[in-house]
Amino acid sequence: MEPRQSQEPQKPQEPNLPPAKLFIGGEWSAPQGGKTFTTENPATEETLCEVASGSPADVDRAVEAAQAAFTGDWRKTSARDRGRILWNIADALEARIDEFALVETLDNGKPIFESRYVDVPAGIAALRYYAGWADKIHGDTFPVEGPFLFAYTLREPMGVVGAITPWNFPIIQALWKIAAALACGNTVIHKPASYTPLTALKFAELAVEAGLPAGALNVVTGGGSAVGGSMVSHPGIAKISFTGSTEVGQGIMRQAADTVKRVTLELGGKSPNIVFADGDVDAAVKGAYNGIFYGKGEVCAAGSRLFVERKIHDEMLEKLIARTERLRPGDPLHPKTRMGALVSSSQRDTVMSYVEIGKKEGAEVVTGGTLADVGGKGYFMNPTILSGVDNAMRVAQEEIFGPVLVVIPFDEPEEAVALANASIYGLAAGVWTRDIGKAHRIAAQLQAGTVWINQYNWYDSGAPFGGFKQSGFGRELGRQALEYYTETKTVFVGK
Repeated sequence: MEPRQSQEPQKPQEPNLPPAKLFIGGEWSAPQGGKTFTTENPATEETLCEVASGSPADVDRAVEAAQAAFTGDWRKTSARDRGRILWNIADALEARIDEFALVETLDNGKPIFESRYVDVPAGIAALRYYAGWADKIHGDTFPVEGPFLFAYTLREPMGVVGAITPWNFPIIQALWKIAAALACGNTVIHKPASYTPLTALKFAELAVEAGLPAGALNVVTGGGSAVGGSMVSHPGIAKISFTGSTEVGQGIMRQAADTVKRVTLELGGKSPNIVFADGDVDAAVKGAYNGIFYGKGEVCAAGSRLFVERKIHDEMLEKLIARTERLRPGDPLHPKTRMGALVSSSQRDTVMSYVEIGKKEGAEVVTGGTLADVGGKGYFMNPTILSGVDNAMRVAQEEIFGPVLVVIPFDEPEEAVALANASIYGLAAGVWTRDIGKAHRIAAQLQAGTVWINQYNWYDSGAPFGGFKQSGFGRELGRQALEYYTETKTVFVGK
């Protein structure tokens, strides 16, 4: 996601971190068993704080609290008042934007610029967008044959929704799900990623302080099997909304079958970014750069496969290398930093292992491919470009989830489309051309849930986002997301 403002944040103060407890029924609650785990600052390798490690018993308690709110205070809240509460929560979050941005950066390693001017504002925007929808979710009436006057449909909340979110955009992904679910009248149990649980916990407390009834939003932190697995199999949870890897998503589908639970999945990607010779090369260089290096490349829709028409391949690669070599990883708290630390040592090692795989496959590292030294600590690596890549190589087919771009030439538009679609994924894509007719034709042929034309990595609360193929199903954002948090009931009215 590109920054939407040019102003620079000030270096923030000391963080206000949550206690080592779960947030259940509107209160801080010790986990049964008393177990905790640590979350660390990936830029310094220092422990930030202890975090409660939830258990299946804690999930049971959260379900009980969420069900009580669903049949009680939250169900009794009118749709218009739900909207007002969501708007009040957005206002409360905006008033503490610097505090939340700081915690997001410390927990994830992303630059404070991104947290302050993109991530937290995007979460606020989602809250306000769905606040506006709360009293506009309705059914239809229609004439029917038989002994009836008419029939109508109701759009009803599902009940308790389980939201399982990733570590790359903690607050954005959480609020995309939470805002839509609450607007529809559901209650929520949120399991944030163990690498980045802190803003989720802080937000739940803030939401209750801003007027959300106790139990309408609960946060249970902990391991994927103990907490996430229990949520997926729990008969008291009506729907799971998951964002994460395709592998984990496949497991959720299998496990959810036992209770025929509703599931939406936003999964992995290996998104193509296609540059035609008739495009603006300089704009495409900037777009390709932002498409892969924004967010450290830890972005599900990252433009990690760059297809360049052969006529301009060398020119574009030269310009892209020059731009990339000016990008230096640095202290995420410094206002000028534009690339922070990868989220963990294991993630850094995984990304670096793909660089070695690429070299063994015959690719050439034309820039980067090395660890970066930022004060002798932290999980930093230099932005990396691989050329001489064949689309069948592992580095062109598997999701690396880091700042590694592969560059592949093509000759004809049909070849570009075929190469782009030759992937198990279908999350996003980019097209760069001055020929608007060509842009629309290519966009129509690409197997992707989002296609950007002469732009990359742009999102809006009103525009649906989700994938084709093994990038998942269902949609986040927009009016379409509401369909996945409601059930339709048909009522026939007799004469």
